[in-house]
Amino acid sequence: MEDLSIIILFLFVLFLLLGSGVWVGLALMGVAWVGMELFTTRPVGDTMLTVIWTASSSWTLTALPLFIWMGEILYRTRLSEDMFRGLAPWMARLPGGLVHTNIVGCTVFAAVSGSSAATLSTVGKMSIPELRKRDYPERMVIGTLAGAATLGLMIPPSLTLIVYGVTINESISKLFFAGIVPGIVLAAMFMAFVAITSRVSRGWAPKQDPVMSLSQKLANSRFLIPVLLLISVVIGSMYLGYATATEAAAFGVVGALILAISQGSLNWTTFTESLMGATRTSAMIALILAGAAFLSLSMGFTGLPRGLADLIASWDLSRFQLLMALLVFYIILGMFLDGISSVVLTMAVVEPMVREAGIDLIWFGIFVVVVVEMAQITPPIGFNLFVLQGMTGHGMGFIARSAFPMFLIMVAMVFVLIAFPDLATWLPDNIRQRPGG
Repeated sequence: MEDLSIIILFLFVLFLLLGSGVWVGLALMGVAWVGMELFTTRPVGDTMLTVIWTASSSWTLTALPLFIWMGEILYRTRLSEDMFRGLAPWMARLPGGLVHTNIVGCTVFAAVSGSSAATLSTVGKMSIPELRKRDYPERMVIGTLAGAATLGLMIPPSLTLIVYGVTINESISKLFFAGIVPGIVLAAMFMAFVAITSRVSRGWAPKQDPVMSLSQKLANSRFLIPVLLLISVVIGSMYLGYATATEAAAFGVVGALILAISQGSLNWTTFTESLMGATRTSAMIALILAGAAFLSLSMGFTGLPRGLADLIASWDLSRFQLLMALLVFYIILGMFLDGISSVVLTMAVVEPMVREAGIDLIWFGIFVVVVVEMAQITPPIGFNLFVLQGMTGHGMGFIARSAFPMFLIMVAMVFVLIAFPDLATWLPDNIRQRPGG
């Protein structure tokens, strides 16, 4: 009963602060402050400063602003146009045609971005006009873009995986490699849905592009070389053990700058815009992480995380039942909070439960990311839905309905992960690890 009253108090203060428009990071600090004042005699100010400094000075966290900056630089290049020109000839003859460029384009850009919103904006600004011009079904264009853009959260370098790794003190490199195969499998499931829909839908009658010869297709593929080289440098350097996640991020920034210079799209304005965009996003995430670290400490003084873990352990749930409960929990939470906030807010309570159940924390990171991806396309706070609303002018209801099949595919992906856990664990178990990775 005491645990329940503490939970109610924390939730009341949290939703009061969030509802009043306070930033998420500051709201978390406010809740923690109340908890510290009520449940401990330690000086709150000194404790808060110590915890925030410790949370903010992590070397591992350095990878975060670097990967964000890399994505910001690439967002301002001609990368999306080049990707469409390189991919379109190969996608046109597949069942479903050029809609597959949404999925493959998002998968490729996710491997150099780390952000779902950046992936959506970059691929969407090129593919939406091109697909509309060819009369592809609007719902399929929007739905596949909304769903595939979430791959930016899973395929490395993923900002959410960096935050998860820092929060539970796991190797960022291993988490990155854990996301590669599930990300590709999820992209393949999206493509299979498009192929099946194109065969059974009566309204599927897009205009066909002229057939290209193999030599023409190969000639167009040269536009993909720069981004594929960048992916190889970032991910290959980590896989071969030459670089940690932070060092790979630095390589990625240098590669993105070279790519932007070679395209002629880097000038002082785009350079400063990319730098300021990365600074704003990094500062927002750092504030959330600092608030979550302070809240975790405050909750620790109450004994709430351990108490909840023990309570759930006493229910004697199987691993599958626990995962199903967490699936529902994160879907509901994701309707009201963004993905990174959901992860940092809950890990203090969820991590002990997961450890108690003997669930691999690397695998669980991918499980969480898949569920957090769903939150990107679920109303009322689904961030990808807002981005698409701004890009297309459609109402939120239309966009949410278009994205709903992708949501169901992600639910199916959760069960695939549970049935085949090696999808997420085989690659990280077989990478060459360097100290500090």
